[in-house]
Amino acid sequence: MIKYNLECSCGETFESWFQNSSEYEKLLKKNLINCYVCGSSKTVKKSIMAPSVATSKTSTTQKDTEQKKEFFKNVKSKIRELNDYVAKNADYVGDKFVSEVRSIHYDKKQKRNIYGNATLEETKELQEEGIDVATIPWVPKENA
Repeated sequence: MIKYNLECSCGETFESWFQNSSEYEKLLKKNLINCYVCGSSKTVKKSIMAPSVATSKTSTTQKDTEQKKEFFKNVKSKIRELNDYVAKNADYVGDKFVSEVRSIHYDKKQKRNIYGNATLEETKELQEEGIDVATIPWVPKENA
């Protein structure tokens, strides 16, 4: 089987599969290859195609794996930087986060930065109430 990119003089481009290149030529001579837009069989021709070149899968896969590892290592490092910033600039309230943030918002307690634990549902409820909260990923400290 072979796939050709075809184009019609009406401007439409499309793909079609053929048993082999001689089958394509035979169908073309019999005007059996039609444009699916305008229906013409006389103005359809092959367009330029880039060949598919096989490469060594191990080297490509290994390179991709290394790039992914490096990417995730960088992401993890940035998340850890964010975690450190939050820990230095906010008070940890743990599982009391939802009640504490509501208390600060509604009871006009002394405003302060806090962080802690909340479920996705609790976070959505707080946001619907107009309370400014955000979810951030937390990376455990290594060797902890």
